[in-house]
Amino acid sequence: MKKLLLAISAFLFLGACSGEQDMIYRGLSMKMSCKSFVDSMSQRGFAIDSAASPDSTGRVIVMKHPAEKYHILIGQKNDTIQAIREIYKISTNDSTRRLWQQLRDGLETETGKWPNCPMLKDDHKIAKFELDGGFITITLENTYTPNLYVLYEVK
Repeated sequence: MKKLLLAISAFLFLGACSGEQDMIYRGLSMKMSCKSFVDSMSQRGFAIDSAASPDSTGRVIVMKHPAEKYHILIGQKNDTIQAIREIYKISTNDSTRRLWQQLRDGLETETGKWPNCPMLKDDHKIAKFELDGGFITITLENTYTPNLYVLYEVK
């Protein structure tokens, strides 16, 4: 009986200590250092595209993978990841609508949460998931050329 009470107490203590969960980006914690994150993404086949980086300060890192239909921008400050944005390159409006729905459904399943959808038109859709560690926003803008973004933000 004493061991059972000790085990229950340890479980409750562990649960109390792990109150806020890390934001996860494709299996990687967004609380890891930016250098470690970039190294992990490099091991997955992504490479830093220094020519596409929007600034010379190193606050934004662009990574691309030749086999993926998206590239990522990593926003960091003092080697701490602030946000990650996936930018998809797709040519037709119908394919971006389908991909938006697949991403939304996948995140619903993965997070177990329903998104807040402030915009749900045919050509402009937004789904925002609020998690313990941050937000994930999927944005579709089908104007003259379709744009699809997924933004992971740390609180």
